[in-house]
Amino acid sequence: MTSKIKSDHIFSRRDALRLLGVGGSAALVGLAGKPSLRHSANAAGGLIGGPDSPGCIVRPAQTEGPYFMDEKLNRSDIRTDPKDNSMREGLPLRLKINVSKVDDGGHCSPLRGAFVDVWQCDAMGVYSDFKDINGLFDTRGQKFLRGYQVTDDKGSVDMMTIYPGWYNGRAVHIHLKIRLFSGSERAHEFTSQLYFDDSFTDRVYTQAPYNKKGPRKVRNNGDFLFNDKNSGEKLILDVARDGQGYSGRFDIGLVGL
Repeated sequence: MTSKIKSDHIFSRRDALRLLGVGGSAALVGLAGKPSLRHSANAAGGLIGGPDSPGCIVRPAQTEGPYFMDEKLNRSDIRTDPKDNSMREGLPLRLKINVSKVDDGGHCSPLRGAFVDVWQCDAMGVYSDFKDINGLFDTRGQKFLRGYQVTDDKGSVDMMTIYPGWYNGRAVHIHLKIRLFSGSERAHEFTSQLYFDDSFTDRVYTQAPYNKKGPRKVRNNGDFLFNDKNSGEKLILDVARDGQGYSGRFDIGLVGL
């Protein structure tokens, strides 16, 4: 079964620098607008706007990594492969992402019509539609754990996925991309990654199927992207137990729109 493929593929610092040299710079710039607004919000690490406004935390951008594929899969449940409807093994994780627009005055409002893409590895550390450079897996043609939703009037999307696994060289994470379009043209793009509290992941990984893979090798404090300018601390997903699985919420405010 494809869900049992094991992978220890390595994402190295050299890989990251190579990616940044061939288009990653746009992802790092993201939707950065006026530097004074962005830096003050990041330093504070808090909300912009009143107590009744949606979560409007300005977050740092990070590289999209080597595994992004623009599959154009508009769906809320990304656990399955649309080719045969097979579902990836793993504990359910319901993601709620709230996207807001931060204006020049530092006020935020829900951002409607933003395309929110999510992609991640499965419980064994395998990405879909990709041939591993070390020959550990070849999932070309499969599209599990990839998809996007468009934000509603509240600036929100809800997606169902699984708690991600790990692979050598990286801490546990999920990839995130937010795009705005003007007609058929892409107007703005923000790319980053979502991380998990290590102690929470330790508890999750005592359960099947994650305990089949063995102890993970990199924690947050050992991940070079997480540690880059302390950006990872601002990108930790707020996760809680939810029935037989988990739910996570992430609020983000975008500037420069």
